[in-house]
Amino acid sequence: MDQAEGLRTLMDSQKERSEPLGKPPKKSKEAYTARWPRVISVGSGKGGVGKTNVVANLAFAFTRLDRKVLVFDADLGLANIDILLGLTPQYNIQHLLNREKGVFEILTRGPGGMAVLPASSGVLELVDLNESQKLFLLNELDLVAGTVDILLIDTAAGISSNVLYFNLAAEESIVVVTPEPTSITDAYALIKVLATKYKKDRFTLLINSAQNGQEAKETFGKISRAVDRFLGGISVDYLGFVPFDDKIPQAVKKQRPVLEAFPQALSSRSFMEMARELIERPPTPRTQGQVQFFWQHLFQCQQQTEQDGRAD
Repeated sequence: MDQAEGLRTLMDSQKERSEPLGKPPKKSKEAYTARWPRVISVGSGKGGVGKTNVVANLAFAFTRLDRKVLVFDADLGLANIDILLGLTPQYNIQHLLNREKGVFEILTRGPGGMAVLPASSGVLELVDLNESQKLFLLNELDLVAGTVDILLIDTAAGISSNVLYFNLAAEESIVVVTPEPTSITDAYALIKVLATKYKKDRFTLLINSAQNGQEAKETFGKISRAVDRFLGGISVDYLGFVPFDDKIPQAVKKQRPVLEAFPQALSSRSFMEMARELIERPPTPRTQGQVQFFWQHLFQCQQQTEQDGRAD
């Protein structure tokens, strides 16, 4: 059994959720990087719109569709995906960066067999990492990515530098928005910054907490029309909506995805439909064959931002 297959077996087993996935036996890097996962970032212009809950449920839905999923908590200063999933990781990215643990040792098993790469409050921001740490992180994550089908990135809310980096580096960017005016305004602001300053030209909108399909479509229409009017040439696609559902806060209190706790709930059905839609969509064309491109692109974006800042 090679290393990649060994990790898949670990992810599928029914051991304690918060137990680290462990460190597989040594083998060449090529054993891990034979596959390229789809890299999808999930962000929002405004906090409190249910973004992390969307990530947790989409990840669980992907596992139900027989996809191997890695969830990367990219909100390095305010980790919360582990809390939402009821996990208590022994280790996190800080242990990895300190060279205290390897990447396979900090991965935590989540519901459905998903792998979770947990962040931690107080960990250094990505922009504060030195070149040696960046190269180390790139190599470690490149190994993990070769074992999964989908790399799902839970970014922080807003338009901070970290948010922009991860949205730029991912092949596909999902923006979570609710029908509230402030959420719509801030979602447009995120798209505007990424489009005008960094030339990102494709986005997918997911409407959360909508009363019905009509309200969801109206919310999408408001953003789509603003983009067409002021940001010509930008593609904004409609993924679907999650209906307002009292089962969601109940699942949050249980620290479980609603799709796991209440599989027949209306919101659960929506998450499954959107996961299927994403899988059926053709992936974005790639310029290189390994997930290293994700991190190299990230660092290039960081350098460009720093140059822009000095110019200003």
